[in-house]
Amino acid sequence: MPEVEIEIGGRVFEVACQDGEQHFLQSAARMLDDEAKVLAAQTGRIPEARMLLMAGLMLADKTAGAEDKLREVEAKLVAQERELEALRNAPAPEPQKIEVPTIPTEVHETLAELAARAEALAAEVEEKIAG
Repeated sequence: MPEVEIEIGGRVFEVACQDGEQHFLQSAARMLDDEAKVLAAQTGRIPEARMLLMAGLMLADKTAGAEDKLREVEAKLVAQERELEALRNAPAPEPQKIEVPTIPTEVHETLAELAARAEALAAEVEEKIAG
């Protein structure tokens, strides 16, 4: 079992841990040290046991807040998964009948006749301009 030297609140401790877990222990020690530094800055020098207790309580408070937030997020996720599943299982909407108006044949013929007249007039104008 490897022994890891950690520093918390300016004090050095030797702690044993499982092989391969040194990184996690050092990470946890840094978190505890950060809280201990906050305490030391606020109160000055305090007894080791009290410093560790207070730093641990501060971390526990942060952890409890994070766990509450996690439960909220998990509850929202479950609700959204249910809603998504309900939408997936819902029957497809009925197709809508859309009527597209059509142009009556006589209007189409009238427009074609007007277009032919306009082209004829344009041709006459071009001939007169050309000379």
